[in-house]
Amino acid sequence: MQDVLTTLAQLNRPRILVRTAKAAARDYRRDLHLRHHLKTDHLPRSVEALMKLIEIEQDMNALRQSKDNTYSLVDHVGLLSALIAEAQMYCASRQGLITA
Repeated sequence: MQDVLTTLAQLNRPRILVRTAKAAARDYRRDLHLRHHLKTDHLPRSVEALMKLIEIEQDMNALRQSKDNTYSLVDHVGLLSALIAEAQMYCASRQGLITA
């Protein structure tokens, strides 16, 4: 299995989608947003959350690319913002700055 950060680095999404998600990531609240995206009350560690979020995002991106009627741009931005924020927390925890 690839390293989670390598997988994230290889994501290729429209620039405007990523810029919007980066802006939204500033307001990320893990307890609220992660629970929503993972549909759980249990908050996993950052690396586990990242793996689940990547899987969900890949499915959502497939909906976007196929122009599926169930695709939601708002949900996609929210999901990408969670990915960005969780990746930042994961990187910080690997550097010993925080525990997540």
